[in-house]
Amino acid sequence: MREVHATASERTTVRRLPERALYDIAGIHAILDEGLLAHVGMVTRHGPVVIPMLYARDGEMLYLHGSAASRLLRDGRGVELCVTVSIVDGLVVARSLAHHSMNYRSVVVMGEAFPVEDVSEKSRVLDVLSEHVIPGRVAATRPHHEKEVKGTLVLAMSIDEASAKIRTGPPIDDEEDYLLDTWAGVLPLMIGVGEPIPDPRLSPDIEIPEHIAGWLR
Repeated sequence: MREVHATASERTTVRRLPERALYDIAGIHAILDEGLLAHVGMVTRHGPVVIPMLYARDGEMLYLHGSAASRLLRDGRGVELCVTVSIVDGLVVARSLAHHSMNYRSVVVMGEAFPVEDVSEKSRVLDVLSEHVIPGRVAATRPHHEKEVKGTLVLAMSIDEASAKIRTGPPIDDEEDYLLDTWAGVLPLMIGVGEPIPDPRLSPDIEIPEHIAGWLR
């Protein structure tokens, strides 16, 4: 099967530990689809900033969700962004502190972002964002009010300039350290889902829906 790549660029090429790089677009999509939070970096007239934002992927487009009062709306028309999504899969415990690490999957997307202005399109994208976080939630809630849509910032950017970086597996120690009487391995990490906590004003007759009770990541 032919490997499909995102658009290659000087700034998305992985240089440190390039053997961990992934340019396959399907692999990049998979990481974006599993993650929940993006860190969005940009240079504003006040200097560089990094802002955590909810996001979602729809085809080859990445959508970012924020407040209409955000500086991203004031400074973010055609602005260059660097968007990073990271998933930590485990703590890598080595025989020496120098070789401790993490198992992770991360994606960096770079490019221009533009606000979604059309109210109907923005309403659709807000549904996409909601479904990314909690699949099935849109069908269980009322439609957006127009003022809610207008009061929300949605930025759109293409995923055609992106790369991923992944680390998996056990620690990599110095050869002589494998003889040490020191435990080494991987401590897996994952999102733990607790019991849903009902709103105190929720009617006791309303049962927990399956899309909430069965939420997984």
